[in-house]
Amino acid sequence: MGAQDAQDAQETAKRLRAIVDELSDRFYERADVLRTLLVTLLAGQHSLVLGPPGTAKSEMARELTARFDGAAYWEILLSKFTAPTKIFGPIDVAALARGEYRQVYDGRATTAHVAFIDEIFKCSTAALNETLGYLNERIYHPESGGEPIRCPLIGAITASNELPGGEDSAAIYDRLLVRIEVGYLESPSNFAALVRSAVNRPAPTARTTVDLAALQHAVTEAVPTVDVPDTIVDALCTLRAALRRKELVASDRRWRQAVGLLQASAYLEGRPAVADTDLSVLTHVLWNSPAERPTVEREVLHLVNPDAKEALDLADAIEELEAQLDAMAGQSREALSDWAIKKAHIKLATAGKRLEKLREEATVAGRSTAAIDRITGRQRAVRARVLTEALGVDANMVQAQI
Repeated sequence: MGAQDAQDAQETAKRLRAIVDELSDRFYERADVLRTLLVTLLAGQHSLVLGPPGTAKSEMARELTARFDGAAYWEILLSKFTAPTKIFGPIDVAALARGEYRQVYDGRATTAHVAFIDEIFKCSTAALNETLGYLNERIYHPESGGEPIRCPLIGAITASNELPGGEDSAAIYDRLLVRIEVGYLESPSNFAALVRSAVNRPAPTARTTVDLAALQHAVTEAVPTVDVPDTIVDALCTLRAALRRKELVASDRRWRQAVGLLQASAYLEGRPAVADTDLSVLTHVLWNSPAERPTVEREVLHLVNPDAKEALDLADAIEELEAQLDAMAGQSREALSDWAIKKAHIKLATAGKRLEKLREEATVAGRSTAAIDRITGRQRAVRARVLTEALGVDANMVQAQI
C-alpha cells in the first residue's frame, strides 16, 4: 500500500470510528453491536442480530447504511410465502404485455450494497437456493434463465427473533459468520433516557459519513493487507483447543473467515496488524446456540482481556443474587429487607465499584470495555430490583442512587 493509500485508509477508518461513536450515543447499550456490524461489513461478511422485537435491529441497519454516501440499501421482511421475485426483482408487466419476459432489478436485493433481511429463517423454500447464492457468491440467476447477475452486495445484516428450526434455514444460519444477541435495555438510567427521548427529541448531532468508494476500497484492498502476526495465529490455535475441550467445535471455514474479521477490527482501529484486543470479536463467531455464547466469551476473554475476565466472574455473582431474589418471591418484607441489607445491597455495591475500576483500567490500556459495560448494565438492573422489590425504595430514588 502506497503512502497516499495508507493515509486515505487511516482517514476512512477514523471516519468509521466516528460513525460508531455517533450512533452509539443514539442507540443505548448498542456500542459493541454497532462496532461488530461495521467490522462484519468491512470483512465482507454477513451478520445475524438475534433478539426480541423492539430492540432497534432494523433501525440500526438503516442508520448505519445511511452513513455510506452513494450506497444502495434494501430491506425486506421475509415470510414462508415470499417469492424469489419479491426479493430479487418483479416481472416487468409492461414488457410482458409486449411478449417480453424480464425482471425489474432496481431497488431490490440485486442492486443493493447493504441488505437488511428481517426474519431471515422464514425464507421460503422457493427462495432458499437463490438466497444462499446471493449470500455466498453475490449472484442471482434470473427467472428467465441466462447468465447469472453479479450483485454489488458488500454484506447483509439479517435479523431474527428465534433460531432456525429446520434443515433449510440451518443452511442459511451456517452462512452468517457473525451472530449477535441483543435484548431490551438493562440500565435503568438508559431506560429513563429512552423514555425522555420520546418526549424531548434530542438536538441533531454531528453526522459523519463515508463515501461508498472509500468503503469498498477498505473492504477489497485495505482490510486484506492488515498483517496477522504469528502470535495471533498461536492465540487462535490455543483458543480452538480450549473450545474443543468444552466440546465446542467450529468448522475450518468459520475459523478461516474469522481471520478477515480480525483484520477488519484492526483496520477500524487504524492499526497495520491484528492485536490481541481484536480477538474479542470472536465472541460473536464461535457459538451455534445462545447457550454456548457465555462459554465462548469466557474462553476468548480469558485469553485476551484480564479485566473482562474478572468482570465475568462478577457477572456470575450478580446472576446468583438475582436468582436468590426470584427464589424469595412471596416472603415477608422483613425477610426480604434483611437479605437485601445484609447481603445483596453490599455485594452489588462492591461489584459496581469494582466494575467501574476495571473499566478505567481497560480504557487506559486501550482494551475493549464492551463486556464490562454489559455486565455493569446487569449490575444496575439487579440492584434496582433489589432496592425496589426488597426494600420498597421509590423508583426515582433508585435512579438517583444508580
